[in-house]
Amino acid sequence: MTMVAKRKTKPRLGKLHFGMGARIQHRRKQLGLTLSELGARAGLSAPFLSQAERNQTVPSIMSLMALAKALKVDLQYFLESPTERSIVCRAKERPRIRINSPVAFYDLSSSLIHRMMDAILMEIPPGHAFPTDQRDGEEFVMVLKGRIHARVGEIETVLGPGDSMHFNSQLAHSSRNETRSTVTLLYVGTPSVIGEERRADD
Repeated sequence: MTMVAKRKTKPRLGKLHFGMGARIQHRRKQLGLTLSELGARAGLSAPFLSQAERNQTVPSIMSLMALAKALKVDLQYFLESPTERSIVCRAKERPRIRINSPVAFYDLSSSLIHRMMDAILMEIPPGHAFPTDQRDGEEFVMVLKGRIHARVGEIETVLGPGDSMHFNSQLAHSSRNETRSTVTLLYVGTPSVIGEERRADD
């Protein structure tokens, strides 16, 4: 995962509309839809949806009704304060992050407007090694199942179930699964890299 450059700040249209754009994007990502796919379902153009998600335009009530049907949510989803459904991630409903990797990544984060961190569940197959990485921010990892070899700066260790690490991401760090079993790992990092990469892909 790599960081992306900061975009210039856009004028806000108010708290309600700002939240609306974030909710549209979050639900679209949950369903694994591209802007074009959602547009085809809702009868709206991809450029319009992109602007709506970035709060550069405000959808009409008719457009919201079409979006609600396409996203399989109630109309109130766009208008109300966050509900349990929007901030609680159930074990059987974890959205998988679409990325070309043998590692399975599941996004545990909610659709907070000013999302500052990523919470990700990883299932790392035997023999997989993550390349050395360095970036701004902090990372916390905890092994839930299995054992993984980890290196941060000059520290090299093996983490087992219940073991964790919390470190400055500017330190060179890497990890690898040297066992014959899949490792299940909880990752929490700042700032939100997954959220930025998804917006860049749109």
